[in-house]
Amino acid sequence: MSEKESVNEDWELLKTFLPSDWRLLARRTDAIKGLRQDKSEENCLRTLLIHLACGYSLRETVVRAREAHLTELSDVALLKRLRKSEEWLYELCRSLFEEANLAADVPSLGRRIRLVDATHVKEPGKTGSVWRIHYSLGWPSLRCDYFKLSANHGEGNGESLSRLPLRAGDCLLADRGYSTAQGIHEVTSQRAELILRLNPQGIRILSQQGVPFPFVERLQGITRPGQIDQWNVLVPLAGRAPVMGRVCVVRKSEQATRLALKKLRRKANKNHLALEPQTLLYASYVLVFSTLPEAEFPAHLILEWYRLRWQIELVFKRFKQIAQLGHLPKNDPVSARAWLYGKLFVALLSEKLIAHAKTISPWGYHLQSTSSLQPLA
Repeated sequence: MSEKESVNEDWELLKTFLPSDWRLLARRTDAIKGLRQDKSEENCLRTLLIHLACGYSLRETVVRAREAHLTELSDVALLKRLRKSEEWLYELCRSLFEEANLAADVPSLGRRIRLVDATHVKEPGKTGSVWRIHYSLGWPSLRCDYFKLSANHGEGNGESLSRLPLRAGDCLLADRGYSTAQGIHEVTSQRAELILRLNPQGIRILSQQGVPFPFVERLQGITRPGQIDQWNVLVPLAGRAPVMGRVCVVRKSEQATRLALKKLRRKANKNHLALEPQTLLYASYVLVFSTLPEAEFPAHLILEWYRLRWQIELVFKRFKQIAQLGHLPKNDPVSARAWLYGKLFVALLSEKLIAHAKTISPWGYHLQSTSSLQPLA
């Protein structure tokens, strides 16, 4: 079998893992609108995947697509096609999320749930620049409602809730990298709410009496894995009234604690640092700060909502690994967003392929049904 025949056979297999309506979605979202010659959804997607999945530059992608007889495009035209495919790639991601049961609805009680994160992307080559992607993902729509590219280093380029456009009724779910008093005050000043993984060593937290909160003393009273507690606290900031909220805490399992401690010690050894006793103590717990009202959101529900963010984080970890390989169209927000959806689509499709390979007998192809049974004799 020639290399071309092998590639085509692989593509026929890959198509069986795409959402069933992927062609219809291409036309519904106008992804192929404006193509003057080949209006094939298939050739369009294959060309985009050369760029998105293989990590080739736009210029190398069009050369490879031309040699494979997929399309005749310039690199500029391919960039325009990527921009026009933003909605198509988003819909493909959403379909795969739903297949994996990651887009299940949760009671939002009138709130707009937003999952906030940031990651690094490196341009190809030894001297490629490193960029930081800041994004917010709506739940359960899975639509990217905020996207910004910044330098990896420098003032104002770190993870921060202060940079997000907010409106009343937003509920942000964020990890401990966003655990700052400035960010908490910015969110609450715009009548938004949050569920935030707390870093008690990186932020000043006060008790209701206005004194430093005794985390070590309180945590030592939570001894059973799965045990939950909550405390009312204040987050101070110079020149502003303190923000009132709750810290909801759950003790990790013994296995999860061992893994956390192993990670901490490995990092400390690498950086030649000594771990403080309270750092080792915090490794046994998950602490989440929230401004949501206790009457509607008891502690266990706050922790469950934070777990919602972690479930999608598992997917984005794979996306981040794949994104390291890509060519970043950094100067155009529209093409950058389309690129992000495309990378996420590749990650989700890879997850589906891996899951199928682990659970299904490895024929290498799907069996085709026949219209009638053939006699054995």
